[in-house]
Amino acid sequence: MQAERIQIKNDIISNVFGNFDENIKKIENSFSIKIINRGDDILISGDEESIKKAENVLNSLIDAAGKGELIDEQKLNYIINEVDNNNLDEINKLSDDFICMTISGRPLKPKTLGQKKYIENIRKNTIVFGIGPAGTGKTYLAMAMAITAFKNNDINRIILTRPAIEAGENLGFLPGDMQQKVDPYLRPLYDALYEIMGADQFQKNVEKGAIEVAPLAYMRGRTLDNSFIVLDEAQNTTPEQMKMFLTRIGFNSKAVITGDVTQIDLPGGKRSGLIEAAKILNNIEDIAISELTNKDVVRHPLVQKIIKAYEVYEQKKENKPQKQRR
Repeated sequence: MQAERIQIKNDIISNVFGNFDENIKKIENSFSIKIINRGDDILISGDEESIKKAENVLNSLIDAAGKGELIDEQKLNYIINEVDNNNLDEINKLSDDFICMTISGRPLKPKTLGQKKYIENIRKNTIVFGIGPAGTGKTYLAMAMAITAFKNNDINRIILTRPAIEAGENLGFLPGDMQQKVDPYLRPLYDALYEIMGADQFQKNVEKGAIEVAPLAYMRGRTLDNSFIVLDEAQNTTPEQMKMFLTRIGFNSKAVITGDVTQIDLPGGKRSGLIEAAKILNNIEDIAISELTNKDVVRHPLVQKIIKAYEVYEQKKENKPQKQRR
């Protein structure tokens, strides 16, 4: 058995170790090593390869804590899972990629390499498709980028839209007028706006016409200049709706189209406009496609496991031989 020593400053020990040393216990269990804290030293003992991995993870945590980042379960799990991919140098730079501040003063930054690439694509391209499972920050990061562009006067209007189709339900059976009918479908967009911009500022900009939240059907016949447009839940667009939306984009505008192709609610087995558009537009300059995976999930760690389990299940279904009819 070998041992390695790492120095750590006293003011970040509690952040790196976690409550009741839960971060250290997680690292010990992940690499079958033993970690002992002696003052401002950390002693790692175990086999050479495992020590090296644990050392890399700890150094990455120390680097993040030194920049004032809170070491949470998502970050710890992500670093542990990526240690074999030699990505820790890039992961350590994630905290340098600042997007904006929330209304509560929390800095918004990408938390995974997939999110970082997604943000870079939005900055560099006019149209970006963000495709991935729930919890990967597709919509939230797009909203943050839209609000940042608006505050920087890069555009003068934010337009947020979704197809009003969810789980086969029909708007006609819902109570209230049209706005009351569609509001539940647009609620996730409102929630993100409130958290990043604040409810009062949001309402003022809505009244001025600087922010518009509307169903996708309202986009027909318009030309959207000087705008940042976010189309959410795009897996529930038909090919015709997607083509209509993409041809609305005008000068000095940017569009981000987000969706999860594993959660298509279109009735009658209709084709998804998101899937079709991603195939058709894949090689066009100034259009980028960011594919996020379960590795980019930043919600509760259980969400990542759920998504992975469904992926395995669907894969087994696809590979299962069909019984021949006689």
